[in-house]
Amino acid sequence: MRIFFFLYLLVVPTLLFSQEKNTSKNSLDMNTKYSSITDTIKKKKAKIATIDQYQIITLEHDTTYVDTSLTLKSAYKQNNLRRDDFGLLSFANIGQTYNTLQYSLTSFSPYPEIGFNGKHFNYLQADQINYYSAATPLTELFFNTTINKGQNVDSFITLNTSKNLNFSIAYRGLRSEGDYINQLVSAGNFRFTTSYATTDRRYAINAHYTYQDVLNEENGGITTPADFESDNPDYKNRQRLQVYLTDAESFLKGRRLFFDHAFRINPTEGNNNLYVTHQFNYENKFFEYNQPTVLSAVGTRSVKRFGESYVTSGINDQTHYERLYNKVGVAYENSLLGKFNFFVDDYRSNYKYGRVLVDKDGTVIPDNLFLQINNVGGQFEYQKNKWNGRFLYSRSITDQSLSDLDAKLKYDFNDKIQFDFRYRNINKLPNNNYNLYQSSYVEYNWSNNFKNEKINSLSAAVRTPWLNGEVQYTVLNDHLYFADVSSPEQKAVNTQIINPAQYSNAINYLEIKASREFKFGPFALDNTLLYQKVDQSDLILNVPDFVTRNTFYYSGHFFQKALFLQTGIVFNYFTKYYANGYNPVVGEFYVQKEKEIGGYPLFDVFVNARIRQTRFYVKAEHINALFSKSDYYSAPNNPYRDFVIRFGLVWNFFQ
Repeated sequence: MRIFFFLYLLVVPTLLFSQEKNTSKNSLDMNTKYSSITDTIKKKKAKIATIDQYQIITLEHDTTYVDTSLTLKSAYKQNNLRRDDFGLLSFANIGQTYNTLQYSLTSFSPYPEIGFNGKHFNYLQADQINYYSAATPLTELFFNTTINKGQNVDSFITLNTSKNLNFSIAYRGLRSEGDYINQLVSAGNFRFTTSYATTDRRYAINAHYTYQDVLNEENGGITTPADFESDNPDYKNRQRLQVYLTDAESFLKGRRLFFDHAFRINPTEGNNNLYVTHQFNYENKFFEYNQPTVLSAVGTRSVKRFGESYVTSGINDQTHYERLYNKVGVAYENSLLGKFNFFVDDYRSNYKYGRVLVDKDGTVIPDNLFLQINNVGGQFEYQKNKWNGRFLYSRSITDQSLSDLDAKLKYDFNDKIQFDFRYRNINKLPNNNYNLYQSSYVEYNWSNNFKNEKINSLSAAVRTPWLNGEVQYTVLNDHLYFADVSSPEQKAVNTQIINPAQYSNAINYLEIKASREFKFGPFALDNTLLYQKVDQSDLILNVPDFVTRNTFYYSGHFFQKALFLQTGIVFNYFTKYYANGYNPVVGEFYVQKEKEIGGYPLFDVFVNARIRQTRFYVKAEHINALFSKSDYYSAPNNPYRDFVIRFGLVWNFFQ
């Protein structure tokens, strides 16, 4: 009730005091005559900035524009990730990890990373940071309610001090209590960016600094799923469900300094240009798993959930990681042939612990894993008429064997029809936590020397007014994963042992994805369907065969077009499959073959509204949980969230 009252207080005054202003057709927002670049009345001769003067620029220099319109696609991004999360299955609390329903969402790099992939969904990578150019200062405020106590906010401002220099600063904060015992999430993402180019574009630089931390209380899942699935009204209060861990938590922290710049050798730009390029990336990360109480309770029994430990209390596992990356290149640009870039890079990382371990068999677990890798490579970029291509190949010249071939080609048939093709061939070094990990838990210590993963992927996508489609075929060799290696005796006493493993056989993965929206006057039906097929000798790569999202909604203007409103219902569904389980000690998902999840529908009811550059979002999530059986899980022993009403808004200011 408080949410609707708050929405009323926000909307009604805006409607009562809104004033009509005529704007150019090229002004920032063309959806309503009540929109203009600012919320103040301007003089008749005042200049109005156009949409193409508010640019968002990616690391690969692709440019889009600020969009303040209210669409269903923007509503899909109203979550803590700030992007469409189709293909991801969230856990019960906001800010926890996600189970991956669509395998192609997995990203790959030939270089080894720290690992702990289950903790990185809220962590922004270097290629996810955008740069800006703004005609006037631009501010965006994002707000969303969470589960019980807490909130999710993201504030951002960017401005150009001159035509050539831009700054932006942003902070995303999340705190959510959750419904279950020991499930609090607290996260922060600070970003600072700057872009500069000389007037003649001879020198240009994009740079950013980030500081990010993600704290998760880890309850290890519920101990007795039968209590959750029962119709006993006492367990509708989820605090009464017993969990494995009541005081454990994990913490991921990272800092990054990054810049990418280029200098043109020839003083004036012409048909032939020569550049010197340099990219720098320094990042350090810290991951900690903390569990003061070692024993867990299941009913009246005390169990050792993760096996024997070297200490009787106060488990504190810490992993430190530092990476330095430099890439220097020479680029030749020809107005007819395209752009050729030849480069050499230097990658150095140190993944370390504070001690050397020797187990009872005499196996030595070292205290660090230091890597130094040098690559040479080339990149060709071509843009002519309707064709746009980017082709990259790199290969190591040091002892480590790794390579990356990435070919992208795009054809714009016209403004409404585009074709995309991509081929990727990666020879990838294992992430560090596959080869080395230390813990206070005896069976969570290992030192390995796994082979490189080999990934071959071919994909095509088409975008038309009638249908958007994607096809991807991937072959995985020497696939690395985490496996449940608990013995039958350990499983009988609720002990879970997770170790890394490598699959020697090939895995073939096929994905077909299609989306289409049908409109019937003010009504519309938006559909996204995903089909996946995996050919493998053993159940290693497990995904649901079908995933679907269908949204039926109404759109319309009210109050002389001052208010634009959308309301409807969202249906989500995926077929049953052996979903990966989640282990908090290693912060990773693991393969399991005992518990299937899925086969349950998820219904959300929403009302979205827009006034000027402000968008309001109210959603009743998982509304069918009010009357359906509690058989919905995000992973084994980890229930999906219950019914909840959430409110959010996105507010843009143009000064």
